[in-house]
Amino acid sequence: MSTFDDDNPMPLGELILRIIPFPGDTNANGDVFAGWLVKQMDIAAATMAARISQGRSATVAMDRMEFLSPVRVGSQVGCYCELIEIGRSSMNIKIEVWTMDRYSEDRRKVTEGHFVYVAIDDVGRIREVPDQS
Repeated sequence: MSTFDDDNPMPLGELILRIIPFPGDTNANGDVFAGWLVKQMDIAAATMAARISQGRSATVAMDRMEFLSPVRVGSQVGCYCELIEIGRSSMNIKIEVWTMDRYSEDRRKVTEGHFVYVAIDDVGRIREVPDQS
């Protein structure tokens, strides 16, 4: 569900990661690389997946990436994660990325996506996600 219908849009989910991109993270146009953003999203979602699975997990899919606007160097980039579904061994996590510019408190949603992780054991075999109750 999008919060853009509200008068004051806010991120959905839990703030898992906040980071600031630097000039070395940009493309030839001076915008932050989409790949840099995907990396941050994967780190944030993997953090949530590790907590849920109580151990190792691996990214198995990324779905529905939507880049809404460019990210500026120096802005605060926040990755908000929301657990959508837990399967026997998998976790579906929605990630929203919002920025806050250096000189204001205005938030702006820049991208979102769905990442799927699978719980794995110490040798990389799929295992069950522990009961969450």
